[in-house]
Amino acid sequence: MTATGTGAGRVRASDAEREQMAHILRAAMTEGRLDLTEGEQRLAAAYAATFRDELAPLAADLPDGGRRALAETPEARAFARRLMRRHVGGVAFVAVILVGLWALSGAHFFWPVIPLAFLFFGVARHAAWHRHYAHRRMWHGPPWR
Repeated sequence: MTATGTGAGRVRASDAEREQMAHILRAAMTEGRLDLTEGEQRLAAAYAATFRDELAPLAADLPDGGRRALAETPEARAFARRLMRRHVGGVAFVAVILVGLWALSGAHFFWPVIPLAFLFFGVARHAAWHRHYAHRRMWHGPPWR
């Protein structure tokens, strides 16, 4: 059903969905994609929206539906840093255990290099993923799409 129609096919927007759209619009305003006047108009329309299909057009002309701007916010960057620190900490913990097991085993060949190579490769992939694709994971997109 279209946005102008009414009926059972339309789904009402929740407060969380309206707030998510407002967050996207604020990020676009901060990025300079929307000027103050247009941003305020879209924010007012987001908070006034009754149905989900009224929210989607508000960010339709923004790159990646506005999610890319969200990935550049300080909150998103801090979130990515926390995830990366957790990953690196886990790898360091496993590395210490593996090196300790190697030292206790008395083996001449440094066998922990094999699993450590995979673990460090995983950290490198994680870092690259956050640089290029974090905006897609952080906001999977509005639920009305």
